[in-house]
Amino acid sequence: MKLLANENFPAPSVAILRSIGYDVASIGEDDPSISDEAVMKIAIAQDRTILTFDRDYGVLIFKHGFRPPKGVIYLRTDPYNPTFPAEIAHQLISASGLELAGTLTVVSEDKVRERRFL
Repeated sequence: MKLLANENFPAPSVAILRSIGYDVASIGEDDPSISDEAVMKIAIAQDRTILTFDRDYGVLIFKHGFRPPKGVIYLRTDPYNPTFPAEIAHQLISASGLELAGTLTVVSEDKVRERRFL
């Protein structure tokens, strides 16, 4: 699976996801300080699922018409430690019953919610 880690996604989590076989591009490594719109354009062009802690992605999708085909995973959790986001992302991707493509998947402390946009 191809992922795009937003700048706020911890580097240790990027490394873990890569080590277990995910193709992860990292904004923090490749294009630090670019706009959220630019991140969306990269995800769309490269067909990647965005991993982020930034709630502005919901606004970009539902109010400004960005439609990343592979979806966005928005983590609304405290990262506790820098490897925790990798654990969450891997569990979500591995879970049956979730449709990440074409959805904004919101992960909070006690639930996972998906909102389709495609």
